[in-house]
Amino acid sequence: MSTTSLPHQYQARASAGPAGDVSLASAGLPVLASAAPADFGGPGDRWSPETLLVAGIADCFILTFRAVAAASKLDWSDLQCDVQGTLAREEGKTRFTLFHVSVRLQVLAGVDEARVRLLLQKAKDGCFIANSLSAHIDFDMDVAFVSA
Repeated sequence: MSTTSLPHQYQARASAGPAGDVSLASAGLPVLASAAPADFGGPGDRWSPETLLVAGIADCFILTFRAVAAASKLDWSDLQCDVQGTLAREEGKTRFTLFHVSVRLQVLAGVDEARVRLLLQKAKDGCFIANSLSAHIDFDMDVAFVSA
């Protein structure tokens, strides 16, 4: 990722009527239907602002790791990133207070584990979505070695 041309700008539009889905749109992208999660009386079968935020952390981590691994010429076969966000009431406001990120990376047996962990840490430190949030973020990172 080139940061020499920062700042970057991103736009999205949400539109809705008094009831039903919210349509999320951005130039050149398919429209995405969103609704409140079941916890807030929504249908529970659509992406919600809460799930989009949690998914954004996972997506950003994986894309950041891809860039770090490519720059470091690390061969890897699979990366899973699970994120759980905790929404709570704190200081009179409902907000995300904690994100727990579990990462599992598969690499070929024989790859230097210390190097792999360093690259995972670089991806964690470079995940700008996570870096933009005020909630506490815990990362668990696991490396699995697989045979060729």
